[in-house]
Amino acid sequence: MMKKLAMPLMNGQLAEHFGHSREFAFYEIEDNKIVKEYRKEPPPHAEGTIPRWLGAEKATDILVGGIGPKAIDILNNFGIDVYVGVVVDEAANLALDFINGNLKYGQNYCHH
Repeated sequence: MMKKLAMPLMNGQLAEHFGHSREFAFYEIEDNKIVKEYRKEPPPHAEGTIPRWLGAEKATDILVGGIGPKAIDILNNFGIDVYVGVVVDEAANLALDFINGNLKYGQNYCHH
């Protein structure tokens, strides 16, 4: 099953604030390997806009530092697993930690 990992960026690293990021990294993962990587600018920040955009982008998982409960609810309604309190690092390092099960994060709001 393919996964599509998303994360908000600030200067190439995970952004601490979900809604204030001007760039998102996307990693398509199949058989525990990154098969595609790209970055995209999100729509302007307004309540619910970025979570809906990530749903339209078919993200399956998102890594974030801080994020509000409404955004988490919207993401979960799109079937996106949210990992909060992720330790800031380079995007590529976090993607590999995610694949290898070594991701360091706080509370997990997964439904699965």
